[in-house]
Amino acid sequence: MHRYKPVRLILENGMVFHGQSFGAEKATSGEVVFNTAMVGYPESLTDPSYEGQILTLTYPIIGNYGVPAHSETDGISDFFESEHIHACGLIVQDYSREHSHWNAVKSLGDWLKEEGVPGICGVDTRLLTKILREKGSMLGKIVYEEDGEVDFYDPETENLVAKVSCSEVIEYGQGEKKVVLIDCGAKLNIVRELVKQGVRLIRVPWDYDFNRIDYDGVMISNGPGNPDHCGITVAHIREAMKKEKPIFGICMGNQLLSKAAGANIYKLKYGHRSHNQPVQKVGSSRCYITSQNHGYAVDESQLGAGWEPWFVNMNDGTNEGIRHKTKPFYSVQFHPEATGGPTDTRFFFEEFVKML
Repeated sequence: MHRYKPVRLILENGMVFHGQSFGAEKATSGEVVFNTAMVGYPESLTDPSYEGQILTLTYPIIGNYGVPAHSETDGISDFFESEHIHACGLIVQDYSREHSHWNAVKSLGDWLKEEGVPGICGVDTRLLTKILREKGSMLGKIVYEEDGEVDFYDPETENLVAKVSCSEVIEYGQGEKKVVLIDCGAKLNIVRELVKQGVRLIRVPWDYDFNRIDYDGVMISNGPGNPDHCGITVAHIREAMKKEKPIFGICMGNQLLSKAAGANIYKLKYGHRSHNQPVQKVGSSRCYITSQNHGYAVDESQLGAGWEPWFVNMNDGTNEGIRHKTKPFYSVQFHPEATGGPTDTRFFFEEFVKML
């Protein structure tokens, strides 16, 4: 019988969950959030949008298909969304010590240990999720010995985008059309999808003044934390609007474009994190099933003249995208590049490139 070291998750409201450690044995703290997707833990853990968060997976059996190899094509990871794990902890109900998959090279537990990220199993994730739904996302800490091993850490207080963005300009592809990708914590599948469309992609840091370079279109990426930290990015987007070249935002990109359009952003009670969020195109009966990962939403009532809501979340009525009525500026709150997740909206990349 394999024995795991006992470990505790302590929430800021004083609740304690007891479990066993299957990852790195080190204390950590962050914002505790939940994701209801059934698969995709390698992609979720390496998604920069989870920076500063302890991720709870509601699907009960995790780890059964292991972790893929760190292979690359043209400098882009084949299977991960970034170069390393960004979540600061993982909470699951039942961890599969044995894994089986044609592409697996190691277990989830071994990967977490390599990356220095704690993992807890044996936790009633259903109860934990109910608490987070009722009370909202909460700060928490994973501790082994004493409660005081680490203090509670609130990622909201920090500019997480600056932490996860690239530090220099990186170019991909050889196409005629040039697209600037503002990297606020971009998932690599955004890069893969754009390169697949045959464009020359110029990935720039979050605060880089890309208006100084020649381009045909702008893509604003996803990213972690509070978009209010990104005032300089919003200023650059407003400047780019004067050129009237296509601008497309994804996830945080929706929030930053909305801020550039005059709207405010507010924090959701527990966010949208799953592969099954239904969104409806405003003014039509068309619905898409989407992959999402965000804790903030756009107050669309504050959008400036000339702008309109584009998609709406069918679960809670929150904004899922905006567009300009006459200019080629638009964004979505969900992930059309969805890895893992449904590929219903992948066509957005083709439509964006057609506009260039």
